[in-house]
Amino acid sequence: MDLKTEHRAKRIAARKARQDKNLFGRMSAAVIASRGQAQRLLKSSAGLSITEWRVLWDLSEAGPLSIQDMASIQRTDHSLISRALPKMIEKGWVEAVRNRDDKRQSLVELTSAGAQVFATAAPTMKRRRDSLAEEFTPQELQTFLHLLDRFEHVLEHPIPVAPQLEKSP
Repeated sequence: MDLKTEHRAKRIAARKARQDKNLFGRMSAAVIASRGQAQRLLKSSAGLSITEWRVLWDLSEAGPLSIQDMASIQRTDHSLISRALPKMIEKGWVEAVRNRDDKRQSLVELTSAGAQVFATAAPTMKRRRDSLAEEFTPQELQTFLHLLDRFEHVLEHPIPVAPQLEKSP
């Protein structure tokens, strides 16, 4: 290896070592890895997207819900759910019904076909959650969730932008 190549390799290794300590980068990488794993598992087990799975799971556990309810439960933007629902209705997995208590609001309800699709994917997704329990103790998982809560709290509060340095003409 010549000196230029060796110097470049050292610069890259040093940058990677610093980046490995960057919580924002690590969280982003973890999310990408988690989503990729979930997408592969859901596609192969039941032909579902992550959003479809989460809608079916919410409806299976909590009954008819509004789009806003699901967005709140999932900590996501309601537009993701809104975009997934037409295809889910077309496939016969869910249906939109009027809220009996507030006629201005629609609720999304799980159909028997949706319950069957959910039941098909549920064992695979349970194994996914169980794999965490094999790797981490219950206390470690609680600590991790607590740290995530604190991390989200930091992200929800505005941080002032650093002042820009004036450039000389």
